[in-house]
Amino acid sequence: MLAWAPDVTTIILAGVLFLALIIFIKTIRIVPQKKACIVERLGKYLTTLEAGFHILKPFIDRVAYKHTLKEQAVDVPPQACITKDNIAVEVDGILYMQVVDAKKASYGIDNYRFAATQLAQTTMRSVMGKLDLDRTFEERETINSVIVGAVDKASDPWGVKVTRYEVKNILPPQSIKDAMEKHMRAEREKRATIAESEGDRQAKINRAEGLKQEMIATSEGEKQKRINEAEGRAIEIQKVAEATANGIKAIAASIQEKGGIEAVNLRVAEQYLHQFGKLAGTNNSIIVPSNLSDIAGVIKIATSVINQPSGAESKSA
Repeated sequence: MLAWAPDVTTIILAGVLFLALIIFIKTIRIVPQKKACIVERLGKYLTTLEAGFHILKPFIDRVAYKHTLKEQAVDVPPQACITKDNIAVEVDGILYMQVVDAKKASYGIDNYRFAATQLAQTTMRSVMGKLDLDRTFEERETINSVIVGAVDKASDPWGVKVTRYEVKNILPPQSIKDAMEKHMRAEREKRATIAESEGDRQAKINRAEGLKQEMIATSEGEKQKRINEAEGRAIEIQKVAEATANGIKAIAASIQEKGGIEAVNLRVAEQYLHQFGKLAGTNNSIIVPSNLSDIAGVIKIATSVINQPSGAESKSA
């Protein structure tokens, strides 16, 4: 059997097809979304290809640069900065940027990412040199805005828009960290002592206020008690006086009735004899009437007190 050997025509045809494939590849360009390609013709800028299908002239046009139009996050390496109070700190951050003009980004600068990073670092050193160490932790927003303004202004000819910058870490030396830790510990202990003293002071005030309220309530109760007792005694005296007056009125009315004087005389005589008997039962020196043996005389003497006013009243009548 004889081996098949390609002839010259077949080789030429294969070469033509291969060349046509290369020309086709060089001619067709498909640009993805959020991408941009810079086309040069014979080494000179021709156009910017945006997303879509494009046809180029083979061997004359070529894609010189490719750019992404998405927002990019560029890590800014740590760098040593000297603060206003002469303390060395390491600061790093993240820079966010976006290509808005692919032509300027291609011909305005050689490497816009590296240039933006270097500019952010130099601006950072300048800003940190104007701040004390304590303020650097408080002025993050100010630092970010200053860096964004400086880098964005410088990158405008590059066709790049800087959207924001974020400080990631501010690392002071270990000795400063130890001093800051001691300071924070002292501040926490100070606040704890102040809070404890304030609590004790408030507790004493509350106890004094409670004691004051208790004493006021006790005095008010004692006052009300005395008022009630005084009112009770007054009412009692009034009632006793009214009862006595009523009793006297009843006795006077009874005396004015028939036989009233005789009853009073008899009662007085009884009381006289009763009291005289009590005096005689004790070791007292008394004056004994001369007619003590005459009971009728004694009664007459005792009743004379009643008879005299009665007689006076009859004479006046």
